Amino acid sequence: MQTDIDPRNLIGRKAFDQKGTKIGTIDEVYLDDATGVPEWAAIRTGLFSRDAFVPLEPSELVEGTLHVPFDRSLIRDAPDFGVGRHLSPEQERQLYHHYGLDVTPPPAAPDHDFGKLAGSEEA
Repeated sequence: MQTDIDPRNLIGRKAFDQKGTKIGTIDEVYLDDATGVPEWAAIRTGLFSRDAFVPLEPSELVEGTLHVPFDRSLIRDAPDFGVGRHLSPEQERQLYHHYGLDVTPPPAAPDHDFGKLAGSEEA
């Protein structure tokens, strides 16, 4: 997704699934805690429905509408965490898992032996 877009400009826009079927209207945008980059959109899926979270990456903003590369039924079945609250790292992992997106942490750096600890003496 374009990262230079103001997340406030997403609110109120229509969202469509991979087949072009309307999902609903964007109610809220959630930013990544570390980077401040828009990461999730909460989409109102109907007049009396709940909001469904969708990942903004790999979604695309096309001609003023958000196109989400997932089927509407998968989006509607996403875990419901309510809107207006912060998403915890565990909730984000659940959402990434629901959408089949890779969220494996980067591999740990190899542990190196850099020699003796300063100030220690060998006997």
